[in-house]
Amino acid sequence: MTSDRTVTRLSRILALIPYVLAKDGAKVSEILERFDYTEAELTRDLNTVFFCGLPGYTPGDLMEAYIDGDEVIIDAADYFARAPRLTSMEGLGLIAAGMAILGSGQGSPELGTAVTKLTKALLPDAYAAIDVDVSGDSNNLAALKEAATDRKVVRITYRSLAHEEETVRDVEPWAVVTTLGNWYVHGHCRMVDAERVFRVDRIREMQVLDEEFERPEKLTDPRIGYTPSDDDIAARIRLTPAARWVLDYYPVDVLKETKTGTEIRFTSADAEIPARLLLRLGSEARLLEGDEVRERVAAIAGALRARYR
Repeated sequence: MTSDRTVTRLSRILALIPYVLAKDGAKVSEILERFDYTEAELTRDLNTVFFCGLPGYTPGDLMEAYIDGDEVIIDAADYFARAPRLTSMEGLGLIAAGMAILGSGQGSPELGTAVTKLTKALLPDAYAAIDVDVSGDSNNLAALKEAATDRKVVRITYRSLAHEEETVRDVEPWAVVTTLGNWYVHGHCRMVDAERVFRVDRIREMQVLDEEFERPEKLTDPRIGYTPSDDDIAARIRLTPAARWVLDYYPVDVLKETKTGTEIRFTSADAEIPARLLLRLGSEARLLEGDEVRERVAAIAGALRARYR
């Protein structure tokens, strides 16, 4: 199976070659910025291109790819001069993503122009066929955006799905963002004295305080999902190949991987989450370490058996 990393690398190479050919060479700094390369990654990919070419693969059949001073040179690759076309799904995905950003109010005029051109070229009736709604129905959304702009501390009553409990927290909202159809507030949580991301629709109550805060000069990208802490519960679990899908759905660390199975470290704030997963997987998973999780599995299994007596 081809890894996501390999697909991403190949896609970047296939976009790099026609770009450099069209410009008859390009500055290294320009390539690094445009294609999000490091110098080491660029050198590695050019070395890969250098060993590619037409069947026969003699020196005269191979492409030339190298860095000459501060310029990237690619030659003998005319068959790659035309950039690869988008598939229908890729084009539709770009249009939908662009509309989503524009609908959130975070898009630029340049993005609006790009979406319009792409829509006319790929799917003239797309605006009638695609409806991207990220406006959100939370009464707290507008107030959160204003608080983030004014740098005001907010006090929220938040419902956590991991703990199934509500907590009252004072949060410094750095930014309000949308992704995967949901709105999130990214900022500093004073209750845990750490950076956190909260889903807006799980905020039960909110109050904007008079206190102002200083936003960091450089914000990190918000990590949407589970944020580990020192108090988390860790379990070591072995998965059969049939249960490997767990790696795609949970934030786990892969410890060991063989043809017969995958060993992972599952970290969670509550033993309930890995315990329920283990019961769901049945014989496709085995708990190797994690006493708290083992106790919770036994408790849940006992409760289930009691219902059928």
